[in-house]
Amino acid sequence: MNNLPRNMPLKAFDPHRKEFQCKHETDIVPPNDPQAEIWFQEGLALTNHRLWPEQRNYKMAIHLWQQAADRGHWKAMLNLADGYAHGEGVDRNTERAIQIIEEAMRMGIPAAFNVMGRYHMEGMGVKSDPSRAYAFLELAADMGSASAQAFIGKALRAVYDDPAQGFWGNRKIGIKMMECGFQQGNREAAYALGLSLIGRDSAMGHDMERALVVLHDSVKLGSDEGASYLSLSFSVGRPLVGGFKDPTRADRYSTLAAALRIDPDLRFPNLDKILPLPPAKLPMWNGDRNTLLDAAKPILPRPAAPPPPEPNPAWLLTGRAHIEPGRQLPEQPQRQIVPQYESTAAPETGYWIARLMHPVSERHRAWDAQQLPMRYLKGELFDRSRTGLQDEDGRIRFHYLGEAIDQLPPAPIKDDPRLARRAARYSDIPKTERYYRSHSPCPRAGIWRPYLPDTHPLHASFNRWDRQAYVRKGMPFPAVVTDRPGIEEKDILWQWLANANEVHNGLEHVTLTPGEDDDALD
Repeated sequence: MNNLPRNMPLKAFDPHRKEFQCKHETDIVPPNDPQAEIWFQEGLALTNHRLWPEQRNYKMAIHLWQQAADRGHWKAMLNLADGYAHGEGVDRNTERAIQIIEEAMRMGIPAAFNVMGRYHMEGMGVKSDPSRAYAFLELAADMGSASAQAFIGKALRAVYDDPAQGFWGNRKIGIKMMECGFQQGNREAAYALGLSLIGRDSAMGHDMERALVVLHDSVKLGSDEGASYLSLSFSVGRPLVGGFKDPTRADRYSTLAAALRIDPDLRFPNLDKILPLPPAKLPMWNGDRNTLLDAAKPILPRPAAPPPPEPNPAWLLTGRAHIEPGRQLPEQPQRQIVPQYESTAAPETGYWIARLMHPVSERHRAWDAQQLPMRYLKGELFDRSRTGLQDEDGRIRFHYLGEAIDQLPPAPIKDDPRLARRAARYSDIPKTERYYRSHSPCPRAGIWRPYLPDTHPLHASFNRWDRQAYVRKGMPFPAVVTDRPGIEEKDILWQWLANANEVHNGLEHVTLTPGEDDDALD
């Protein structure tokens, strides 16, 4: 038992540490299997917070996450463990939850060490031990867990020690940890960092301008607390917003906060499309709540319509090889029939194909590949012709393929599970792709996606479906990498995804469709 990861030896928690090196979890974890990712997303859709509790299907979600976990999907493993820990969709079994987390720990998943720390903090299946909990959480933060960086960072951001209250005076390192978590897209880290930058101690001073930007970004990352804080700030005119009251902005932040409280899975990477920070003017809004929310969500390319069935060359053939238009041979025969030798009678009506019994040369394999399915009626003799073969090539056998069936229509395009839980929306992506380097000014207003080319070694960990930004023409592209070894801003390309706000009579209007003249925005 002592060699289990839950009992591993740990370095004692050091709240007065002098150094912290930022690591990103996505640079460490293994890539997820594509099919496992689909199962994971489908499980999320079944347990989405937008559904009423009685509508959520945790049992099916657990089944899907188990399938994904069996393929090494680490996020599914964490969700599966959470289901066992709280008895959602499965009988409560804290020991099974810990075993799943230990399996993820053996894979080197930073988030698993963070969960184990919380289990020790809460006494979930293990003895409650705050000392080991903090040690696990600090280890997870050092490994790259954004959640652990947010938790430990908040604990260290004070100006004096009070262990009984769970905080210590190591503000410099605390800020670094929260910055690292914020860079990884963690909303708790972003919100805590924004409040910390407002500052109340003379040693660190205030940074109101950056605090406003970070809190605004926390809303993009899904922080309802950040949205509520900014709503109140603009409502009463706090120093954070320059002392100016702006009830219109306050109302929009309030709308976002309410949506995030209902559904914490929401993300608003294109928040600047509906709610740019001052001095930018607010675009006109029709008052429809869904228009406001959908415009700020990430967009996914609308799937192309399935291609029409390709003409079957067998339609053009004659004799036994002809297959009627609109028909095709099944992938598997309707009946399993023992292969028949040449010159024997067909025991079943249907299409049969000739094959050499013992192909040993390239000429033999080429002959096999040239044979076409031929239709024989029950009782008809199989063809005795050996065109292209010699006597020493051996015997021929005919294999049953079945009768022709109606040609299957193309499989329908299945909606992305992220649409099912309204975490994203579809949009028509321009057919002509536009790419610009990050150091160039934005040439066209709209939603842009930063990404690393496939040739970059870190492209898989950087390129995310929800990493987007609404940028106005002439403005610089936002910095999307900070203190991340192996990636520089010059490596980043930006792709235009369209969907700029429309402009009528000089006024900008929030829209979900491409504007008539996207270049008109200044």
